[in-house]
Amino acid sequence: MSKSLFDLISILDLEQLEVNLFRGNSPKTDWQRVFGGQVIGQAMVAACRTVEGRLPHSLHCYFILPGDPQIPIIYQVERLRDGKSYSTRRVTAIQHGNAIFSIMVSFHAEEASAFDHQDKMPDVPPPEKLTAEEVAKQPQFKEMPEFIRRYYEMDRPIELRPVEIGRYFGQKVDDGRINIWIRTAAKLPDDPALHLCALAYASDFSLLDAIMARYGRTLFDKRMMPASLDHAMWFHRPFRADEWLLYAQDSPSAQGGRGLSRGLIFKPDGTLVASVAQEGSVRERRT
Repeated sequence: MSKSLFDLISILDLEQLEVNLFRGNSPKTDWQRVFGGQVIGQAMVAACRTVEGRLPHSLHCYFILPGDPQIPIIYQVERLRDGKSYSTRRVTAIQHGNAIFSIMVSFHAEEASAFDHQDKMPDVPPPEKLTAEEVAKQPQFKEMPEFIRRYYEMDRPIELRPVEIGRYFGQKVDDGRINIWIRTAAKLPDDPALHLCALAYASDFSLLDAIMARYGRTLFDKRMMPASLDHAMWFHRPFRADEWLLYAQDSPSAQGGRGLSRGLIFKPDGTLVASVAQEGSVRERRT
């Protein structure tokens, strides 16, 4: 088993302490705070552990306080509803006696529908054309900041292959539309709920970059103080998180120290599998 897969399964494999009470741990990193996607994914797992025969179709959450990666996170699940078609769960993540995160997750029993439509996937290069080897062939690669080059080399649970490489060199994307291919770094078990939780985990990667792209800047900019404020996600159609998915992102608005980003997630064949929206704090550091 690869280190990346072990890390992801470890992150999402919660310990049950009591009915409706779970404990999750953070991987050992040099990060000063818990990655937002980790808390979303773990809270999703906690909610899924309390529902049978239904999968999540949407989630809505708020990041309340920064998470401390040095101590476990406690997840308390409230069973709000179990109806004929829908179930609803509220999960609160707790550290040091305080709520650091809150999420509502809705589950839906499968049913047929007379309505079935979706937006088209953007026309972008496939992930095979965006490997570290292919990117290294580009003339500007030698000028790429070291932290960006590590972006391609790090052993992480989620593989990321950005399409618009120029934005790492200060190139502005006027409409803020950027694309990134994502997948888990290794194969996951055949558990649909686990794939939903894995994609929820991955959905927080780079989303606020769509705001920065309009200004030729990135989240790696040391002048910035980015932080996720809230996050919403809707699951539309079946997928595997260990197969390439295109995360097409844009930012329709930014003002008052906050910016809004949206994302559509597609399978390579163009099937729309999920939609995401997030507002983040996008402040510049005061000198």
